[in-house]
Amino acid sequence: MEPTVLVLMGVSGSGKSPVAAALASRLGWPLEEGDALHPLANIERMAAGYPLTDADRRPWLSKVAEWIAQRLDSGENGLITCSAVKRSYRDLINRRGRRLVFVFLAGSKDTIAARLEARHDHFMRASLLDSQFADLEEPAADEPAIRVDIGPPAAEMAEQIMECLGLSERATRT
Repeated sequence: MEPTVLVLMGVSGSGKSPVAAALASRLGWPLEEGDALHPLANIERMAAGYPLTDADRRPWLSKVAEWIAQRLDSGENGLITCSAVKRSYRDLINRRGRRLVFVFLAGSKDTIAARLEARHDHFMRASLLDSQFADLEEPAADEPAIRVDIGPPAAEMAEQIMECLGLSERATRT
């Protein structure tokens, strides 16, 4: 199997981190938390309640793209979380044009808002959800992407993703 990187994408609160962790556990693939690649200025801006601009996101998206390129250049599979809400962001991330799949975690604004309100350990404020939904451009048919509706527990979503992509635990650990 040719190496693949999955980008778990969606607005903040869609479950990217827990679903990615469940996938990493089952597949044995390295996982990078995309938020860890944000420059400190971006984290401070979001923590203060200000949405990021395209210019703010550019250095972060470049780091995400670099992480992906390193995996693929090394012949390794991988998982990374990244909101990737605009097509232009996904185009920047997908430098190679292949061996990358965006896994769009889709959910209603109400469901995600409730999740964000219950989350107290993250710099992303619930007040920024409107800006993320305003920017959201769902992946188009010509993009390497699948859509997964949020709702089930992360482990069930991971299983659904693996089935959709034809991945099995035994085959991908090698």
